[in-house]
Amino acid sequence: MSEAAIGTVRIRSPLGEFWRRFMRRRVALFAGVAILVLVLAAIFAPWIAPYDATTPDYGNVLSGPSFAHLAGTDVFGRDIFSRIIWGGRVSLTVGFVSVALGCAVGMALGVVSGFAGGFLDSLIMRFCDVLLAFPGILLAIAVVAVLGPGISNVVYAIAVFSMPVFARLVRGSTLALKETVYVQAARSIGVRALPLIVYHILPGTLPGVIVYLSLRIGTSILTAAALSFIGLGAQPPSPEWGAMLSDGRSYLGVADHLTVFPGLAIFVTVLAFNLLGDGLRDALDQKLR
Repeated sequence: MSEAAIGTVRIRSPLGEFWRRFMRRRVALFAGVAILVLVLAAIFAPWIAPYDATTPDYGNVLSGPSFAHLAGTDVFGRDIFSRIIWGGRVSLTVGFVSVALGCAVGMALGVVSGFAGGFLDSLIMRFCDVLLAFPGILLAIAVVAVLGPGISNVVYAIAVFSMPVFARLVRGSTLALKETVYVQAARSIGVRALPLIVYHILPGTLPGVIVYLSLRIGTSILTAAALSFIGLGAQPPSPEWGAMLSDGRSYLGVADHLTVFPGLAIFVTVLAFNLLGDGLRDALDQKLR
């Protein structure tokens, strides 16, 4: 290769390389756009929703979909479409906050466990094993049963059963990263443990964490909806998607729109996060290059 050709070689930054690879995943890109639309709709719900989500209209009870009410009305005459938009704010907030909380605690435990090793590693991992021994939904129900029903307690419950998975994921990455040449070199010149973890090890764990984070948000939204469906999550008249499904199950065959539209909202949202997670995995995994 000539010197002129070498001079024209363009070196992409890691972020640029990731974006180039992600843009080639059309399905994941479409899912990301769908999530962005859902987030914007949740943020601007007061201006987008055509009706108030909690005000009843007893003269328009159980109306089917129409131009006036795109998704029909419920047993109290409340507009289903407006309640779905407002419910998106509740469900997305629960998904993002609960997973972020579980991720933060899990990453801290995982990196300490993998870096320290020995007795502390065994203690943290056995604690995670105990939590992982319970099915996620049962563990969440147990936490809510102790703390009491309510959307804020659902956040804590989902964070608790998300935490051990992040801890194991980060621990595995930490065990591999602390044996790399650049980490050993940093230790040899006297870099202390905390800067070593923050600047050299944690950044290396982020690709796997980001992928699992996007997948876990969809699972958390589904779990929150399940808890609300059985009465342990959002309480009336909160327009949460799982609570809307619970309210509409008594009218199956009479007013199916009460369950169809909230169910579609849950399905589309969870599917979008799963597809986005697959695209992020393909874009971040160097082995797939």
